[in-house]
Amino acid sequence: MFLLAFLALIVERFTGYPDWLFRLIGHPVTWIGRLISQLDTRWNREADDFATRKRMGIRALAVLMAIVILVSAVLQDVLLVIPLGPILLILVAASLPAQKSLERHVRDVASSLKHHGLPAGRAAVSRIVGRDVEQLDEAAVCRAAIESLAENFSDGVVAPAFWMGIGGLPAGAAYKAANTADSMIGHRSPRHEAFGWAAARFDDLVNLPASRLTAALFVVAALFVREASPSNAIRAIRRDAKNHRSPNAGWPEAAMAGALGIALAGPRSYGGEMIEASYMGEGGRSELVYEDIYEALKIARIADMLLIGLFGVLAVLMWQV
Repeated sequence: MFLLAFLALIVERFTGYPDWLFRLIGHPVTWIGRLISQLDTRWNREADDFATRKRMGIRALAVLMAIVILVSAVLQDVLLVIPLGPILLILVAASLPAQKSLERHVRDVASSLKHHGLPAGRAAVSRIVGRDVEQLDEAAVCRAAIESLAENFSDGVVAPAFWMGIGGLPAGAAYKAANTADSMIGHRSPRHEAFGWAAARFDDLVNLPASRLTAALFVVAALFVREASPSNAIRAIRRDAKNHRSPNAGWPEAAMAGALGIALAGPRSYGGEMIEASYMGEGGRSELVYEDIYEALKIARIADMLLIGLFGVLAVLMWQV
């Protein structure tokens, strides 16, 4: 199924997910989100004890995965045998990666800082990060945007394409469901610490291969960017990735930080609470400016082309087997 992933990446790279289509029918993530919300409402009861809520969270994740895999498997089988079905299958698969929208949102942060100043930059970055942005200076806004680019390139582009290549539309959709569940219920809030435990752990597991692949893509991409250093990226990965609060996000963030010679991550505020975190690219330049976002976008764009090329080669090799 690497051919499906390859074609889906190409289509999404050029078209994205059209706004008119989103307004008309929504998006697979919104459909999955509604199902997660229903499971959360029905099965995450505050009157239950911690162990019961944890058990119900495991059940909710299993139900979510079963429904998504079943529906997408049936859809794939049907589309593969009807006239023009394979084309429709590619279009459906192209809704899973998010290359175009990720680049657009991150570029908006740099453009807002450049043309409209810090308040506009804060507003733009607030659309792609969950941290408090009201007190961020320009360097912190830039850092947040680049971190989001690195992490979301891994779980929003590489991971769905990777799993689609491994198991077709069902595997790609299942990954997207797991990732959506983690973002909705996989955080350590009083309501979701128990119920979202399974979603958070499962998301860590399924993102593991993509995070390592993303870091490798960033290292290779740095070879083609004059201002970047692949050797520094490798050193940052080895030194800093393991110190990140996430078992996966540290890999792409450290690679990006090392390649650009900057410091990412570190302490940040969520909901008024300061969270201590290690720096990725320890010792790198911390006074970032909007130009650094453009440099990070160069690396991500080249990494994306490398990913598409890799999947193209794998598709040819699998076709010949």
